[in-house]
Amino acid sequence: MTPAADAVRSLPPVVLYLHGFRSGPASAKAQMMAQALRERDLALHWICPQLPASPRETAALIESLAAPHAGRLVLVGSSLGGYYATWLAERVGCPAILLNPAVHPARELAKHVGEQAMFHSDAPFVFRPEYVDELRALAVPQITRPERYFLVAATGDEVLDWREMVAHYPHARHRVIPGSDHSISDFARWLPEVLAFAGIDAPTS
Repeated sequence: MTPAADAVRSLPPVVLYLHGFRSGPASAKAQMMAQALRERDLALHWICPQLPASPRETAALIESLAAPHAGRLVLVGSSLGGYYATWLAERVGCPAILLNPAVHPARELAKHVGEQAMFHSDAPFVFRPEYVDELRALAVPQITRPERYFLVAATGDEVLDWREMVAHYPHARHRVIPGSDHSISDFARWLPEVLAFAGIDAPTS
């Protein structure tokens, strides 16, 4: 490893948070993580964009956001964001933390084609038929280097099957939460473990 690479790896990680379907940066988990980074004087190390409805446009956006942070990037993906995080982790070779990730979103979201309501805003959101094929194009049939993945899966997820999540990330680090729900309403309990996997220390003060 070169001295320049050593210097990059000694810097704090940059967290790129990818929200779920119809969600956004105002989601509870995103806000909780953003606050945790602010408490550690790492606000500038937090990236949480509003993702486009189009998976193809989302892939282009997140790849461009990741590019300047090679060697320092950690992905956190919730639900559909977990699917995107898996695609990007395989593409750029960075760690990824997956929170109740969608494993087969093309199958799940085909029934949601049309105009949708956003969870945290009044912004229009239309999920077009062609987006289903765009999702399929981003599929990762089998992960490589499972040690770079941390799966947080709730058995009480009312939207997605936690068993499919566990099966899709074999040999990765798993935190299977008994009960809870799709939103992981008790995320505060698991946040320290998520931050530790991301390489983010506790506040010094």
